[in-house]
Amino acid sequence: MGEQMLLGSGCCKFVAEDAYTFLVNWFERFPQYKHTDFYIAGESYAGHYVPQLSQIVYERNKGIANPEINFKGFMVGNAVTDDYHDYVGTFEYWWTHGLISDSTYRSLRIACESGSSEHPSLDCMTALKSAEMEQGNIDPYSIFTRPCNGTASLRRNLRGHYPWMSRAYDPCTERYSEVYFNHPEVQKALHANVTGISYPWRTCSEIVGDNWTDSPLSMLPIYKELIAAGLKIWVFSGDTDAVVPVTATRYSIDALKLPTVINWYPWYDNRKVGGWSQVYKGLTFVTVTGAGHEVPLHRPRQAFILFRSFLENKPMPS
Repeated sequence: MGEQMLLGSGCCKFVAEDAYTFLVNWFERFPQYKHTDFYIAGESYAGHYVPQLSQIVYERNKGIANPEINFKGFMVGNAVTDDYHDYVGTFEYWWTHGLISDSTYRSLRIACESGSSEHPSLDCMTALKSAEMEQGNIDPYSIFTRPCNGTASLRRNLRGHYPWMSRAYDPCTERYSEVYFNHPEVQKALHANVTGISYPWRTCSEIVGDNWTDSPLSMLPIYKELIAAGLKIWVFSGDTDAVVPVTATRYSIDALKLPTVINWYPWYDNRKVGGWSQVYKGLTFVTVTGAGHEVPLHRPRQAFILFRSFLENKPMPS
């Protein structure tokens, strides 16, 4: 292989330090990969720890002519980036897609936009609860697909085929993972839960989230530093995600005030629009139409085109 890519989706500063330690030791164990082109990529909350890990690798490489970790850039998708702009863009997405009322939209704008997304105020939590009730029983990670609790009988009737969505996407994936990773034999094989504490494994732990303090409000300063360093940075968004929607990402990118190199244009897959893209000086933004929160899960073919274009350093096919 001529290049490697590290994938992930968690957080944050101390995790980035631990990941860097892992990388250093990994390259010692597999020295044949030293000095080859290296990229970091991730989705969702990796919008925090991918830039943070990237910053560590970049800064530790300074002054080294031929670094062992030959870091070239990073890519993030539907990424938590900046609390203020994420809030503004998310509430706007909910409202413009008819998911919430005018009054709740106004309440969210007043109560939430000046606070932390990890630890919202009581007024913000009240407004968010109203929004959740108004949205109803939808899959917020993919707003045009059926939620998990409505798929069991459909699967039997349709023999596992969902005519309205990519066959790659199963909305019950999170439920399956929680069942699987709570099996004692699985935990034993992974050397996990060795303390004997009886807390069940969760894909998103409220215990961790409520006590999480290592969450900066914004990644934009790191973006500015790494853009100035000339690293390759791509940001992509599935446009049916209501959790970290495309509007949130666009507001964050706009806050960087980057000059435009190639203006907004549709990109194509087999002569069909696969999404849209805009190339800025130092950053490329790509949307993937019909994809939810995890683009490769919803649109694997289009995700392959996206990754290939990123690695080849070419604009999306037009």
